Amino acid sequence: MEQERANVIKEELIEKDNHFLAVYVEAKNSCLILLSEREDKLGTMAIAVPKPKDLLGPISSSLLVGDKFAISARLFAEHVAAKKGKIAVVSVYLERLTELQAQAYFMKLLEKVLQAETKAKETEKI
Repeated sequence: MEQERANVIKEELIEKDNHFLAVYVEAKNSCLILLSEREDKLGTMAIAVPKPKDLLGPISSSLLVGDKFAISARLFAEHVAAKKGKIAVVSVYLERLTELQAQAYFMKLLEKVLQAETKAKETEKI
């Protein structure tokens, strides 16, 4: 039986002359997402671990590398961990925009990636 390999999805979003990119890699127990402005680059990284279904409380997250975009990296890692029920590692890299300016665009891009991932899984089943 062939073992399932990681799923990779690349998406982009252009808003108000700003180019946002996402690289999404999903393995069996985890997701890695690189969110960046203008080109694919590694930035501030956070990890979030979902709570077991029988435990109440917020998802726990930690900063792994960097501190410039810590709020966004943790926010997106927690969002993905909650949505996917898997460990999520998220990197956020910005060049021109502030963290606050980019959050809405990155959230839109992240949802686009997650929708593409869901469609890809449905196509595989057919």
